[in-house]
Amino acid sequence: MEAERHEPASPLDAAIQSRDRDMPQMVRAALAEGRAQLAFQPVVAASNTGKIAFHEAFIRLLDEAGRVLPAAKFLPHVEDTTIGREIDALSMKLGMMKLAQHPQLRLAINMSARSIADGQWRDELMRGLARIDGLGQRLILEITEESAMMLPDVVTRFMAELQPKGVHFALDDFGAGQISFSNLKDFLFDLAKVDRVFVSGIENSPDNQVIAEALVTVAHQFEMYVVAEGVETAKEAAHMTRLGADCLQGWHFGVPKPGL
Repeated sequence: MEAERHEPASPLDAAIQSRDRDMPQMVRAALAEGRAQLAFQPVVAASNTGKIAFHEAFIRLLDEAGRVLPAAKFLPHVEDTTIGREIDALSMKLGMMKLAQHPQLRLAINMSARSIADGQWRDELMRGLARIDGLGQRLILEITEESAMMLPDVVTRFMAELQPKGVHFALDDFGAGQISFSNLKDFLFDLAKVDRVFVSGIENSPDNQVIAEALVTVAHQFEMYVVAEGVETAKEAAHMTRLGADCLQGWHFGVPKPGL
């Protein structure tokens, strides 16, 4: 029997399917031609939400018309490839340039354990740190639990190498990954970002309340500042503040957008 064919329901659907099929080539072209920008999301102090503690930078690749390529369509498929490393290196390059341009800016840039062994990524990092004295004190490198536990010895050595230059490290998605408390004491994290899954609707979830409070307590015990991720409502912000979060991040305080 002939296989069933799934025709696009509309011209718009056809255009979207065509765009998705061409996405890998579009990503490679954007990287080759330097069509990228950073979007910045504020992270505010829980005690004074009008005060921005730092920004997190997110890489955005653009098509030929200047439209943002949807990261969800390509990023999961390239994170562990050479394209993923190129995206990380470009993100680092743009982030270090932005830090050099804005002397008061504190910026968090995402990294992975594999980035440490990537020569281009390290070159961009080291060139940026050498560009201006004290620049490293305004840089925060974020790494997820899952990535940190892939190469824990490599990550801890890298942290020990960079912290004398003033660089801070944030544990991203805290509570949702593979890290154990026994492993946590071996790392040198300065911040822990409580995963959004425990923050979402926390005022109505006794389970999330218990877990989030435990994560905040553990982080503070290890002398880490706590950032609550994915805060989308005033109630979530208020509850995480009561639990002891030091900073808040999420759409309630600002979406990632270009420019500062």
